[in-house]
Amino acid sequence: MHIAYDRGNDTAYVSLVARIPDGAAVRQVPVEGIAEDAEVVLDLDEGGQLLGIEVTGARRVLPAELLGEAP
Repeated sequence: MHIAYDRGNDTAYVSLVARIPDGAAVRQVPVEGIAEDAEVVLDLDEGGQLLGIEVTGARRVLPAELLGEAP
């Protein structure tokens, strides 16, 4: 698992696999009900395997210590 955090845009990406090849994430599934001012999108491959999670408004929904450790 790898976490990347863009402080300027308050967006985090949690990769659940070592590397996501270009074009591998063929389906994006928004998750509702996280927070009014945050958005979570799941990236899935063609077989339905979860590759990663994109979080916009990350400071509102992810632990500060997690974001503080992210590059």
